[in-house]
Amino acid sequence: MSAAPAALRRGGSLVAAPAVLLALLAACLGWAWPAELGGWRALSIVCAWAGTALLAGSLLLMVRAARLAALFGGLDAQYRWHHRSGTVAYVLLLAHPLTLAADAWAESPVRAWQVLAPWAQHWTVWLGWLALLLLMAGLAATFSLHLPYRRWRALHYLAGAGVVTGLIHVWALLGEAGPLWLLLPLAALALGWRLLGSDLGLAARPYRVRSVVPHAAGLIEAVLEPCGPRMAVTPGQFVFAAFGDGAHFHGCGEFHPFTVSGIGADGALAVGIKALGPCSRHVQALEPGVTVRLEGPFGGFLAERAAGPQLWLAGGVGITPFMAALRAGPLTQPTTLLYFHRSAQDAAYLDELRQLAAADPLLTLVSEAADGPPPMLAARLAEVPGLAGRSAQLCGPAPLIQAARDALLRHGMPAAAIHFELFDFR
Repeated sequence: MSAAPAALRRGGSLVAAPAVLLALLAACLGWAWPAELGGWRALSIVCAWAGTALLAGSLLLMVRAARLAALFGGLDAQYRWHHRSGTVAYVLLLAHPLTLAADAWAESPVRAWQVLAPWAQHWTVWLGWLALLLLMAGLAATFSLHLPYRRWRALHYLAGAGVVTGLIHVWALLGEAGPLWLLLPLAALALGWRLLGSDLGLAARPYRVRSVVPHAAGLIEAVLEPCGPRMAVTPGQFVFAAFGDGAHFHGCGEFHPFTVSGIGADGALAVGIKALGPCSRHVQALEPGVTVRLEGPFGGFLAERAAGPQLWLAGGVGITPFMAALRAGPLTQPTTLLYFHRSAQDAAYLDELRQLAAADPLLTLVSEAADGPPPMLAARLAEVPGLAGRSAQLCGPAPLIQAARDALLRHGMPAAAIHFELFDFR
């Protein structure tokens, strides 16, 4: 799924995630700085505490909550810092025993090997090695793009267990809490929220499927009505949805992101669901009456549009956030919508888009079938009047977004006027 914004990442949100990580680093290193030591042993202590601080921060950045995501500049930016801090933390913690061994090498190679051999150490050291192994499993999942979702999630839980194990390892070695009074509660709260609030859906809101309409090959639109308080959603945002059971439908019980394609006056939300994975393919058989739990909303795509003319470019299911904006009412700015799809069978909402364009003089619709990045993309962009002076909103597959961005820059559009985001997270 692709959605949401560069515009969201402004002001404090741009630096919120790195600021939190730096604050944790400063707190830990300020307490544990080895002022009286030098060489490899001092470096080992620095690596250990820096890695521990970044691990705790990585867990915080794993929490999926709408307000927290807005603070960190969007869920995509938050997860990006989660991956970065976790990866750097793992490297630092792996360097910790290696630098200890390098320090022992000055005494003898045998002593260096004893430092690295966990069976020659106390149980507290075994905990450290166990934590590294668990973290390795979680890191492997991060870079395994084609790993089935449930296996990926299980491996990420192993990484969380590795963080807790590592913190206990530090406490056992120190014999005192020190900065762990901050890090352990932070890790426990983050893991607890992710497991109970997000993955088990205790923080989700109850909805019910009102209707299901097929719009293209492998793409349905489900209208979801609230069973309680409404969720405040704006065009361009997305939600995480877990579909339950109905009379003839059994949900997969997993939360997946879907872009909102329509917002009703009664609080109902329409979401476009493309068959991209096992769960979304299964959801193509969705029926009215099925219960659904929603988390969010997330993102801010289309939330901050410049006052001048707009260029909207959509590829495939990337048309859904633009549908929400167009259904919300007539446009107030001249807007050209370039909609690329693989074939007529894959062109979702095309009839409705043509009707909207015919009724709104500010909307110009250009649709074209293309498998992959459209070969006529540059030519289509060149046909847009006043292209360099427009603000561009791009939503679609990564190759299309990259090709469109490069073409827009060649046509003289400032980089700051090109807004897009590629969502590829779980």
